[in-house]
Amino acid sequence: MALANNPSEPISRSSIWARPLSRIPLPRGHVSRFAFEIVLIGIAYVSYQLVRGVVEGRIDVAFSNAHNLIQVERSLGVFWEVQIQSLILGNNFLIDMFNWIYIWGHLPVIGALAIWVYLFRRGIFARYRNAFLISGAIGLVFFILLPMAPPRFLPGVGFIDTITQYDKVYHALQHPSFVNEYAAMPSLHLGWNMLVGLAVFETTKAWYARAFGLLLPVPMLASIIFTGNHFILDAVAGVLVALAALWFATLLNRRFAGTRIHAVLV
Repeated sequence: MALANNPSEPISRSSIWARPLSRIPLPRGHVSRFAFEIVLIGIAYVSYQLVRGVVEGRIDVAFSNAHNLIQVERSLGVFWEVQIQSLILGNNFLIDMFNWIYIWGHLPVIGALAIWVYLFRRGIFARYRNAFLISGAIGLVFFILLPMAPPRFLPGVGFIDTITQYDKVYHALQHPSFVNEYAAMPSLHLGWNMLVGLAVFETTKAWYARAFGLLLPVPMLASIIFTGNHFILDAVAGVLVALAALWFATLLNRRFAGTRIHAVLV
C-alpha cells in the first residue's frame, strides 16, 4: 500500500512540503526561468523596502536604540565612527567617492554580478539567491523589532549626513517615502556585497576575479562608515546575518536534494 494511503506510517517532512509544491508550475527554459528569477527577486526586494510602514510611530524608539548602541560600542571601546568620518570631511573628492560607492556600489554591482553568476554557474546562483532572500527576511525581523536610526541622523553626536549634504542622487533612487530609513541594524549593504563577492569567488578560478570577489566588501565597509550610514556593530551584524543565511541556504539545498522543493529552490 502506498505511503500516502497508510495512516499508520509516518509522513516525511519532504512529503508534506511536496504536496502544495507539486501544484506550482516550474519555469522551464532559459527565458521563463530568468523571468521567474526577476519576478521572485523583485517581489522580495519591494517587500523588503516597503517594511518602512512598520516603523511609523516608532521613530523615537529608533533613535533611542541608536544611542543605546553607541553606549554599547563605547563600553567595548569601538565607538570610532565619528573619528573615522572626520578623516574625509573637508575633502570633497573623498566625500563624493564614498558617496558614489555607497550608492552605485551596492544594487547596481550586485545586479550585474548576479546576472553574470546566473549565466555561468546556475547552481551557485540559486544557493546565493536563497541566501539573499533568507538574509533579507532576517533583516526584516531586525528592522521590525529593533529599528535603528543611522549615525547620519545624529548630528548632536558629531556625525555629518554626507549623502544629503553632498549628493542628491541617492534620494532620487531611493526616496525616503518608499524606504525604511531606520534600518541601520544589520547592515545588509555590507552583508549583501559580501555574499555577491563570495559568489564571484566560488564561480571562477581566475586569481584576479577571486581577489575582486574577496575585496568587494572592503570599499563598501569603508563607505557605510565614512558616509555615516551604519555603525561598526551594524557592519558586524550584517556580516553575521549574511553568513548565517548562506549556511542555511546550503543546508536547505542538501536537505531537499532530489525533491520538488529543491527544484523550486534552484
